[in-house]
Amino acid sequence: MKKNREDFVKLDSRNRITIPKNIAKDLAKLYRISEKDGKIILEPMHQIPKEEMWLFDPKNKEIVDKLKKALKQKATISRGSFSKYLK
Repeated sequence: MKKNREDFVKLDSRNRITIPKNIAKDLAKLYRISEKDGKIILEPMHQIPKEEMWLFDPKNKEIVDKLKKALKQKATISRGSFSKYLK
């Protein structure tokens, strides 16, 4: 469950704010910042390595669906007992 926490911060001489520890401890490390209707909005973001970006391209949905299906299948296949080959 998400906690609703509130605190007050002040801009320093270089227009920076420090997010208080009691709020920052559970937060992401990367944010998109925007201003809307006089409010500053911080949206948590996740960095995706460049070589993995293709997974999120809508034109690759079929490939991603196949990957998800493959990952759900059993990791091992039973080949039965090999005891008959032991001496």
